[in-house]
Amino acid sequence: MPAAVSSDGPNPLVIIAAVLAIAALGNAFAWYTLHRQSLRIATDMLKAEQENRELLQVKARVEQKNRQVEIYQRRVDVIDKLRAQQAGPKALLAMLGDTINTTDAVWLNKVSDDGNAINIEGTALSVHAVANLITNLKKTGYFKNVEMKESYQDDAVRNMQAFVFTLSCEKKS
Repeated sequence: MPAAVSSDGPNPLVIIAAVLAIAALGNAFAWYTLHRQSLRIATDMLKAEQENRELLQVKARVEQKNRQVEIYQRRVDVIDKLRAQQAGPKALLAMLGDTINTTDAVWLNKVSDDGNAINIEGTALSVHAVANLITNLKKTGYFKNVEMKESYQDDAVRNMQAFVFTLSCEKKS
């Protein structure tokens, strides 16, 4: 009968057992390493989720503050626009007052603002005074066009000449 163990070399059963033991140890080491990585990943995910929740709260507060800033800015813009529009008629009246004061023998009866045009009705002692008023209005730079709509001598005024006039002054942009 042949012998199960030959004396030629190492026993194959021992080699197989050693290889299986080494494979089992390698497998155990790989499992341990992967298990540690999965625990670390799970811990990192919990931390990331917590940080995400905190950042969402911060983002919500920032968006709320931005909405408040936008509302405040709209209010400031409305106030600035109203102030600018408020100064418009004031500047117009000041300019008209200065122009009339520098033009002799002219009185205004009515001034109306129709958006792009200013309509002026008044009385003058001569047609030259009306012409001087038109020239002075053009010199202000406030209007791009000044036209006379009508001018006629007022018959109701006795003992002197009086001319009633109507002007249309187109505003500059």
